[in-house]
Amino acid sequence: MPAALASKGFALREEAELDVPFLMALYASTREEELAPVPWPPEQKAAFLAMQFNMQRTHYRSHMPDAQWIVIAHEGAPVGRIYLDWRSGRLGLVDISLTPAYRGQGVGTAILRQVLTMADSVEARVHLHVERFNRALQLYLRLGFVVIDDGAVYLEMEREPGATAADDVS
Repeated sequence: MPAALASKGFALREEAELDVPFLMALYASTREEELAPVPWPPEQKAAFLAMQFNMQRTHYRSHMPDAQWIVIAHEGAPVGRIYLDWRSGRLGLVDISLTPAYRGQGVGTAILRQVLTMADSVEARVHLHVERFNRALQLYLRLGFVVIDDGAVYLEMEREPGATAADDVS
């Protein structure tokens, strides 16, 4: 955890089974904007989101059994998640999400910078997928990621070890 965040009560901890309800709500919060125009009643949206969350969770754990499943906490309460998958010279940034109240405050950026510093220290490339309409895309570009595959929905991005972030350039 970056010292600046730790001094403000933030911490990282391993995900536990007790976190699943929070993680489901967090996942749902990341899909609100996308589902807003869908004319389903709230209970149908909730059922759809629960199904999607469970499918994602099962997929992640079956395809990345050795990944790190980390909860971001503030003063002990969960406020986000970050999932990391280290594999031979490459770090997969599987997911980073924060609750709406913590988005746009620099928390995610600070944590990502710390992750990039860790990856740089072992000369690992960092790899991720991001939906092309996700606001985080601009952050990834600023942090030195480049698009390596332009898919229909997702962009595949990578950052070479030691890549200079756009806002670090004098």
